[in-house]
Amino acid sequence: MADGGAGEVQTGVKQLVEEKLGVKIERNPSESRLSELGIRSWPKWGCAVSKFPWTYDAQETCYLLKGKVKVYPEGSSSDFVEFGAGDLVIFPKGMSCTWDVSSPVDKHYQFKY
Repeated sequence: MADGGAGEVQTGVKQLVEEKLGVKIERNPSESRLSELGIRSWPKWGCAVSKFPWTYDAQETCYLLKGKVKVYPEGSSSDFVEFGAGDLVIFPKGMSCTWDVSSPVDKHYQFKY
C-alpha cells in the first residue's frame, strides 16, 4: 500500500479499471485522481439525447459530469459498453462505434495524438 498513489494510501481503496471491447472505465475516481490528471482544465463538450456514429482518430480520455451512454462497436448491435456521470473513460485510437445517449451528456475530454 505504501508504494501506491496518494489516493490509495489516504483511502485504503484501490481504484478498479474495467476494460470491455477495448474501452477502459474507471468508476467514480477520487478528486485527487481527477486533480492529478488536470481534468477540470480540459475542454468541455455536451450533447442531448441522441444516437450517432463516431470514429476516434486519437485516443480520447473523458470524464462525464452528467449523462448516460451506451457505446456499440462498429458492426455490433448487442455488445456495448455503458458508462455515465462520474466515470473516467478511455477510448482507443481507431475505434469506430455508435454512441447511444439516453441522458444528456456534459463531459471534460482530452485527445492524445
